[in-house]
Amino acid sequence: MSTAQFVVGVIGNVTSICLFLSPFTTFLKIIKLRSTEEYSAVPYVATLLNCFLWLLYGSPFVKWGVLVVTINGAGAFIELFYLCLYLVYSKDRRTRRNAVLMITAIVIFFVAVLLINLLGIHRHSKRQTVVGILCVIIGTSMYVSPLTIMKTVITTKSTEFMPLPLSVFNLLNGIVWTTYALIGHDLYITIPNALGVFFALCQLTLYGCFCGNTRRMPTEITEVTENGKGVPPDVMSVGTAQFQNHAEV
Repeated sequence: MSTAQFVVGVIGNVTSICLFLSPFTTFLKIIKLRSTEEYSAVPYVATLLNCFLWLLYGSPFVKWGVLVVTINGAGAFIELFYLCLYLVYSKDRRTRRNAVLMITAIVIFFVAVLLINLLGIHRHSKRQTVVGILCVIIGTSMYVSPLTIMKTVITTKSTEFMPLPLSVFNLLNGIVWTTYALIGHDLYITIPNALGVFFALCQLTLYGCFCGNTRRMPTEITEVTENGKGVPPDVMSVGTAQFQNHAEV
């Protein structure tokens, strides 16, 4: 790894941590209310899977990348912490059960991918291809998720539920990790992050068009946005950035 790539990767770790921590205010509210209300666990489960896959991608078993491992290790820990809080404060049995089932499903999926790569694929180049493609698919889906809120902004002509700071950090995060990937000639990290830059620019363009509009969202849309149904993750992983809008690499 060159010095330039290392420096860019360190900056990427900082921007990604900021994105991973962005839902923290949501959980402070959950703790205060002692209830998850209608918030969904899906963004955090998806981000956890994303982090797991990038952890494997950056491991010595696939393609060693210390900065990819550090940020996604931290991201996985943060997401597990969020999910523990979610399970503790979820009052509805069905909601809690669904969250547990989703967590179990991604753990089983990750273990299956891990075992297939370690026991069934012996060449590092093939492991990199298999895991890289999975990372691109998951990472891209996380970056595409903001399309939901962008549609809402266009429909309501209001940026009330598309925070400017988050869009800016998503843009910075995407630029940094795209640069990191281009320096290292890594196509699998480049694709989702380049898409992240594109969608972040689209969000900022919408913000510029509608930021002066104070119009409130219709009640039904406000409810859907506030309860987490249809809102993109708060974080994106490095390598990609947590769908939350969650953070990936």
